[in-house]
Amino acid sequence: MAVRKLKPVTPGQRHKVIGTFEDITASVPEKSLVYGKRHTGGRNNTGKMTVRYIGGGHKQKYRLIDFKREKDGVPAVVKTIEYDPNRSARIALLYYADGEKRYIIAPNGLQVGATLMSGADAAPEVGNALPLANIPVGTVIHNIELRPGQGALLVRSAGNFAQLTSREGSYCVIKLPSGELRQILSACKATIGSVGNSDHALEQSGKAGRSRWLGRRPHNRGVVMNPVDHPMGGGEGRQSGGHPRSRKGLYAKGLKTRAPKKLSNKYIIERANKK
Repeated sequence: MAVRKLKPVTPGQRHKVIGTFEDITASVPEKSLVYGKRHTGGRNNTGKMTVRYIGGGHKQKYRLIDFKREKDGVPAVVKTIEYDPNRSARIALLYYADGEKRYIIAPNGLQVGATLMSGADAAPEVGNALPLANIPVGTVIHNIELRPGQGALLVRSAGNFAQLTSREGSYCVIKLPSGELRQILSACKATIGSVGNSDHALEQSGKAGRSRWLGRRPHNRGVVMNPVDHPMGGGEGRQSGGHPRSRKGLYAKGLKTRAPKKLSNKYIIERANKK
């Protein structure tokens, strides 16, 4: 996977940096694993706009992704690597030995034709899903469950990976991409390897139109509004606007949003590194 920078023949291409799509092997998704996706445009059931700056965008189909990987002991062959408009990572289509087809998030280095397995007996190789208890310490992992059988919730976006650092009783200590050290039950599953499409972070849209294709409308800043419209508005000339805050007056930066008595706090050994 790589990126390409285009020649500045138009203003929109001057700063454009996009992926090469060279790893994608199929252009049409598996029909049985796809359904239509509705867009709200930021409106509720009465048609009132409740979220600003959302609307338009290209029509998308949702691909059903298998985050549980509960087909233990059944080998699967990677048939295709595909693009998914709903996530930054690529997805892989698996053909299981019993005839079932499923999508998974494609890890880095996964090739078409590779055989994958899930379950306690699977080898700790790229793309295989195992309980944390069966994964060697120091292994790079992604798609991590928080509760056994719930399905992967952590480390799912392009280029991300976590590391299994140690074991403490029935728990494993995982270092997450944020730098946070967290205990997770050893019965929870994780997938070996890092998420693919790691060059996604290097991409630049190059023009406002690409944001419109993604369903994002122009976003006007609070500083340029009047005092009646926003807490940061008003002032003679260009004013900084004071402390960054939302339209309702809540601090936008520095405000701790995590509940202080959240039950899962006891599983966090070390918080994420503060910049």
